[in-house]
This record gives sequence, C-alpha cells and structure tokens, in this order.
Amino acid sequence: MHRAKIASPPSHKKTVTVALIGNPNCGKSTVFNQLTGLRQKVGNFPGVTVDKKVGTLSLSDGTAIQLVDFPGTYSLYPTSQDERVVLNILANPQDALYPDVVLYVADSTHLEKHLLLFTQIKDLGFPSLLALNMADEARKENIVYDTAALKKSLDVPVVSISARDGENFPQLKQALLSLLQQPTATSRLFYQFSEKEKSVATAIQKYLNLKNPYQALLVAQNAGRLPFLNQQQRDKIQNAVQENEFNRLNKQVREVMQRYDTFTPILKKSVQRTTGSKRSLTEKIDDIVTHRFYGPLIFFGLMVLVFQAIYAWSSFPMDLIDAGFRNLNEWVKSVLPAAWYTDLLTDGIIAGLGGILIFIPQIAILFLLIALLEEVGYMARAVFMFDNVMQKFGLNGRSIVALVSGAACAIPAVMSTRTISNWKERLISIMVTPFISCSARIPVYTVLIGFVVPASITWGIFNAQGLAFMGLYLLGIIAALVSAYILKRLLKSEERSFLMLELPAYRMPVFRNVLLTVWEKVKTFTIEAGRIILIVSIILWVLASYGPSNKMELAENQAIELAQESNLDESTTADLIAAKKIEASFAGHLGKFIEPAIRPLGFDWKIGIALITSFAAREVFVGTMATIYSIGSAEDEGSIRDRMAREKNPLTGKPTYDFATSLSLLIFYVFAMMCMSTLAIVKRETNSWKWPIIQFVFMTALAYFGSLLVYQLFS
Repeated sequence: MHRAKIASPPSHKKTVTVALIGNPNCGKSTVFNQLTGLRQKVGNFPGVTVDKKVGTLSLSDGTAIQLVDFPGTYSLYPTSQDERVVLNILANPQDALYPDVVLYVADSTHLEKHLLLFTQIKDLGFPSLLALNMADEARKENIVYDTAALKKSLDVPVVSISARDGENFPQLKQALLSLLQQPTATSRLFYQFSEKEKSVATAIQKYLNLKNPYQALLVAQNAGRLPFLNQQQRDKIQNAVQENEFNRLNKQVREVMQRYDTFTPILKKSVQRTTGSKRSLTEKIDDIVTHRFYGPLIFFGLMVLVFQAIYAWSSFPMDLIDAGFRNLNEWVKSVLPAAWYTDLLTDGIIAGLGGILIFIPQIAILFLLIALLEEVGYMARAVFMFDNVMQKFGLNGRSIVALVSGAACAIPAVMSTRTISNWKERLISIMVTPFISCSARIPVYTVLIGFVVPASITWGIFNAQGLAFMGLYLLGIIAALVSAYILKRLLKSEERSFLMLELPAYRMPVFRNVLLTVWEKVKTFTIEAGRIILIVSIILWVLASYGPSNKMELAENQAIELAQESNLDESTTADLIAAKKIEASFAGHLGKFIEPAIRPLGFDWKIGIALITSFAAREVFVGTMATIYSIGSAEDEGSIRDRMAREKNPLTGKPTYDFATSLSLLIFYVFAMMCMSTLAIVKRETNSWKWPIIQFVFMTALAYFGSLLVYQLFS
C-alpha cells in the first residue's frame, strides 16, 4: 500500500493540471474537445515535435483546470516518440506538466486492453478518475458495467460517458471536482515488486528523492532515454541496476503478465456481455476493406478521390483568394503614391500574404478528408495494410497518405505526417514527400514537355505528351522511395518500429472534432509557416526590384528607347521595361553570377533568374519566363511556348529550348526543392533548420547532377 499525494487541496484561485491519458483510438481527443471547446492551444512538447494540446475549463466551484491532452499511449514501455513523451513527464515530478490528477479515458467496448496503462498510472500514485467512454457503443454491443464494483475493485471513481454526444459529462465534471477536493487517497499496488526490484527502487528513490517506488522502477527501466537525467545520475542508476542484477526485459514481461492476472478477474466480475456469436458490422466491412486484393484497390481509389477533391474543390476558393489579392494590390496602388514603400507593400507584403493564404483551401480540404477518414475508423486500416511494405523503405503505413496527397501540395502532405509516431519514419516521410510532383509543377511541365515530346498518338490511343507527363510523376515517386531507403540506412535511431494499433469500430464522424482539426491545422500553417514565407517573399522582392548604383535606371531608359524605336504598344513596353530591370537587378546579377555553374546543364542567365524566383513557388517559373521574354499581356501558356520556341542562343544561333535543354530543365524541376513554403513547413514540423537545409542541399544536388547527366547525354 502507498499513498498518492499532491501538495494541498486546490482552491478556486489555483490552476490545477489535469492529464488526459488513454490508449490511441479511445476517444480521448473527443473528450478533450467536449471539455475545452475552442479554449485550447496547440504547440509542441519541449524539445520534440509531438503535438501538445492544452485546454482550460472551470468547474462549478470556480476551480480553474489546465487540461493537458497527452499523446495516445499503450503502456509506459515506450515504443514511439509519443509514448516516450508521456513517460518523460510522468517519471519526473519536477516537469512543468507533471499532473496533479489524471483523467483516464478508456474504450468501454475494449476495456481489458485499456487497463494495462491505467494500472500503471494508478501505481504511480496519481489521484485518478476512470472515464468509460463510448457508452453508446457498449449498449449497442450489450455490454453492461457494474460501475460500483469497478470503483471498489480498482479503488478509483468511475463514470460511464459518451464523448460523441456529451452523455454524463456533468457527472464527469462533478466526479473530477470531488477528486480535486479530496486528492489524497489510499491506493493498492497492482504490481508486486520482486526483492531485487524493491532494492533497485529503494536505491533510486533515495538518490533522486522520489516518493513513489514504481516511479523509481520506471526510471531504472528507462534511465538511458529520460532527458531530465544527467550523465552522473544515469551512471549511478546503472550501478544500482547492476548491483541488484536487475533484468529490464524480464521485469517488463513479468509486470505485464502480473497486471493482466490482477485486473482480468476484476473485469469478469464487473462486466457482463450478452452479445451472441453474430459477427459485428465492423468485422463484415473489414472482410472487404482489409482484403489482400480489394483492400489496396479501395485505398488507392479513396486516395485518388482525395487528390481529385483537393485539386478540384480548391481551385475555386484559390482563384477567389488570388483575385482578391490582385484587386487589393491594384486598389492599394491606386490609393498610394508611386513610391518604394508602395511597391514593397503591394509586390512584397501583399503578394507574400497571397502566397501564404492561397494554400489554405488545399490544407483545409486535405485535413477535412483525412480527419473524416480518421473519425470513421478507416485510416487505421490503411496503416495496417501498408505498414510492412512501407517499412522496407524506412517509411510507415501512414506515410502513404502523405506521399499520395503530396501530388496535390507538399505543404499539407508534410503536415499530415504528424500521424506517424515513430520519429525516424516520420522524418523520412517529411524528407522525401517533396519528390512527389505537386500541382505547382504542372504549369512548368505543360510548357516544357512540348519541347521534348511531340504532340502525337502512341499505340493508337495514348497521347505521347500525356505519357511523358505521367513519366515525370513516376520519376518523382521512384526518387522518393529510393531516397527513403537511403535515409533508412543513414539515420540512426534507438526507437524501434512496431505496428501496435487497435482497429476501432466503424463510427459516424464527430464533426466537432473534424472542424476543430481543420481549424488547428490551418491556423498552425498560417501563423507558423506564414511568417517565414512572408519574410522570404519580401527578400525576393528586394532582390528583383533593386540593383547596383544607377543600373536599374539605365536599364529602364534603354528599354524605353528600344520600345520607341520598335513602336511597341504600352503593354509590351511595360513588359520590356520589367524584363530589362530584372536583368539589371540584384536577382539578374545573381542569375548571371550562377550562369557558369548552370551552363553545363544547358541553362543561361535568364533561366537562372527563373530558378531563383521560382524558389518562391515552382509555378512562378512560367510567370518569370513571361516577364523576361516580354510576352506582352498574353497570359496563355501557348504564347509563352511560342516565344520560348523562338528564343535563340546568341552564341550558337540555335534554339535555346532544344530537346536537351528542355529535358534537362524538366529533370531539374522533378528533383529540385523549388518551394520556400515547403521548406518553411518542414522547419515547423521538425522544429529545426537542420533538416530543411539538408533536404534542400540533397534535392538540389540530385537535381543538378541529374540535369547535368541528361544534358551531357543528349546535347
């Protein structure tokens, strides 16, 4: 027996930390949303990229609650970064998020699977409240709980709830208030220590000043992976482990078996299940959805629908956003005088904001659809089906969602990797997703393929340019998988990957959860990544708008003289001036500076400028070409192709965009990281500049040498 204590009963003036803990797929997030609503903030746990959700609520007596939604966890023997975060906090009484009370959420239709972690939490001495979620589902399956018997046997308050419709939430809050008013409670130990374990726990308790023996045992079990321990402490713990011949693996096996032996009889006495032998609807659906042949077909069919939805549904709102910012730009120019600050505001800041917000429809639609699939219970099946195949490449079953959605936009695709709990697999997924050709590459491909493949019919039915288009996508997929395999070999991680998940029953989605998820992702992108994108947009504007000394003015005068000599109209003259000024700008000088490096790829300084400016977004390539080659007001891509087709190399007199150069440029855009927005979101997701820099260097090097090889072979 031991006593669980907190400092003092909380008053209405004290903010109490309550940890929301439970297994994955127990409905914990729905409980969190029901209790906190929009009174929640999302960030990262210190030092890691695991999401931290913190919400607030007030109880009837005025007690302020800080509710922390801990990552879904199967046990305190961590096999993923998410589980390690939970262990790190619960094993360290000095942690800022160390809870006063634990609200444990369990799926009442699979309670036995959820009590392993619960009994570990109880043995840590936390005053705890057991919430039996999904009471509505339990009733459908004719599962009846004797909550009074459970309360007595488990020595914990028990409330049966349904987070989906808010059933019994007033009772849940009242039980939480009662627990907070009387936090000191006598608790049984579900796990009985061996003599060696007692000796180790006693030594560590004394050394680290820990009050709880099971907490000390967890420290002994995981000392090498607990960041709050220094090296001297780890050495002393290791000495205690060796002196007492403490075997970590044997202890883990013995503990798990003993816990099941302890709580299984309790459940048999407290739970009555009258369900017959009739197979459930979930089992019948899974016969098809997880079938070896039909399962993958259904998955890829769904992913095609997701991609098409992202591509089709987002076009209208994206066009509205684009038009809105164009109109805003024109209005500001009409109101403010012609000056540098007007250009900065319109072409730098407003254009930068437009470049951020235009991605919101794609992000919102992607996470709307993924959240719906998660809520229904399908995404767990996708992970189950593809985990073995994807792990051969160092990825995860959940990685396939990111790779497929990357064909729409890499930004929401990278954000979707948050569902991957294994650090190494998530990082690899983030690093290789930009290889998948996104919709922003389509304008580039459309313009350049015409110089490489003639518009003809192959095999009687296939358009040759369409096949080339598909080939570019396949090349990106191959690059992603090969790169993933290389990273699998290079990256070292102690974290082992196990497919440990529960396939939840199919359920109607909770639209409150779905909408909160979409809101959270959109807000995160807009605020976190948007700041970086805006800064880089302003830098690019400065580089393209200014040049050394009086060269910009000289270039403008030369363009005006040339336009007058050629009798050009006003629109064409404006484009000619813009082209000459870009050539004289810092961006133009930079293009000419890098020309010796890109000349072996078949590129001139004009293409160099396009490479630099299209870093803002890949599709900027077409607009840059239009400006540089002074295409006038024509905006159709055919006009761009015609003007580029007429462009001659001044040294050789041959077409600039011949077969070799065009193919080289296509290969470069297939492999290159030409999107600052993606780099910004990679920085946000990895919480470091290290990985986006490595990603940029690796992809740029691959693009460079791939283009070099192609051009030298075909020139």
